[in-house]
Amino acid sequence: LPVKDTLDLIGGKWKLLIIISIWEGNKHFREIERSIPKLSTKVLSKELKDLEMNKLIQRKVIDDIPVSIEYTLTDHAKSLGKVIQTLHGWGKE
Repeated sequence: LPVKDTLDLIGGKWKLLIIISIWEGNKHFREIERSIPKLSTKVLSKELKDLEMNKLIQRKVIDDIPVSIEYTLTDHAKSLGKVIQTLHGWGKE
């Protein structure tokens, strides 16, 4: 059951790639979008909302001109670091 719950949160084609993109320093919508080939604007928007709802990312509105949005990882998402590194190593092999 814990594996199923985890896959429900980070499974799918894009969620883990979005988490990795933010981890690598892409904090703005367009930066994230550009860093992941073939990811559409509509899908990115939906996935970011899902990740925020599941408390894996935080959305911060920066009251500037123009207003901008920054996405950051929560501690919960950062705890995926070892899993991501393991998947990376496994993929390289």
